[in-house]
Amino acid sequence: MDHKELELKSIEYRKTILDIIYNGGAGHTAGSLSCIDILNVLYNNVLQINPKNFSSTDRNRYVQSKGHTVEALYTVLCDQNFFTREDLDSLNKFNSHFIGHPTRKVPGIEHNTGALGHGLSVAVGMAIGFKLDNKPYKVFTLLGDGELSEGSIWESLLSASKYKLDNLVIIIDRNGLQITGKTEEVNPIEPLLDKFQSFGLCVKQVNGNSVSELDEIFKKIPFENNQPNLIIANTIKGKGISFIENQVVWHHKLPSEEEYNKAIQELNKQLENFE
Repeated sequence: MDHKELELKSIEYRKTILDIIYNGGAGHTAGSLSCIDILNVLYNNVLQINPKNFSSTDRNRYVQSKGHTVEALYTVLCDQNFFTREDLDSLNKFNSHFIGHPTRKVPGIEHNTGALGHGLSVAVGMAIGFKLDNKPYKVFTLLGDGELSEGSIWESLLSASKYKLDNLVIIIDRNGLQITGKTEEVNPIEPLLDKFQSFGLCVKQVNGNSVSELDEIFKKIPFENNQPNLIIANTIKGKGISFIENQVVWHHKLPSEEEYNKAIQELNKQLENFE
């Protein structure tokens, strides 16, 4: 998919995210908007995961460690035909499997996540498995920057470096905010680049809301032989909607009718300008 097609997808995906959260009565709005460009590029241009090959062991893997932004993942999986829009619209409804964190009861979900800090450990294990079996597949995992306060993240990085997992791709959604405030005020994590490099990872930085930059950086994997790949994707929390961008209150805020309509109008305007 070319970059213009990806840009158009991102706008449509943002509309879907707003729709399902508004109609579902709950959701992690801003974080889903910040990471949707990453998922867009991964599923449309990189992972080569689809409903036909998902049951096979011979394929790439994707684990969403920051499971609370599952609305973004559901949106992309629906577009990839893992399930219908009618299924997606059941988000948070009684008896629906479409709940507020990833569950393997939903088609296309690789692993249950939600408790922060667990997804990277799972991804490291998968990557080790591919190495032991001499299989060429890669494991991608998406982490939130607030999630980096979890000690299990750093334990997993030690293992990833020890086992030289150049088939592991770690992506940090670096939007600078978490549920209670700025990451650097809640529990400072900088200098991230230096820390990750000191753990033996090959680190690149990219604009995580630029589909073209994301597409290009993913093409360069592995960055170095025998080193895990880590991408610091600098994003804007709430990206694409002016009054949501960089507002910590929108971590788990449900839009009112007025806010929902205003957000959709902004996205529709972006579509008009795009055309």
